[in-house]
Amino acid sequence: QVQLVESGGGLVQAGGSLRLSCAASGRTFSTDTLGWFRQAPGVEREFVAAIWWSGGNTFYADSVKGRFTISRDNAKNTVYLQMNNLKPEDTAVYYCAASRGSLLAYYSDYAQPSKYRYWGQGTQVTVSS
Repeated sequence: QVQLVESGGGLVQAGGSLRLSCAASGRTFSTDTLGWFRQAPGVEREFVAAIWWSGGNTFYADSVKGRFTISRDNAKNTVYLQMNNLKPEDTAVYYCAASRGSLLAYYSDYAQPSKYRYWGQGTQVTVSS
């Protein structure tokens, strides 16, 4: 059974930092794309960042470029999202997701939630002003 378990969310002041973790288990992710998405109340789920499990190619939404960094630790089967210089508009539930055997290379693919087969339960990030 595939499981993605997020952790690391919380309450932080604007300008602060958080590191989210996504522990993945249940299958081999070597040919997958792992992504982070977020969803605020009343807003559609939006793409944040993605990484190829094998090769480490990374992709970012324009709104987080230069502030967020996605990485993975193959030995721990964990994907991270380091978030710096957080802003109130970053407040949302953050979800980890994995494609199934797809290295997504184009924005129209890696930024699309429907391209991901497995999802975590989400972790709340709240940034106060």
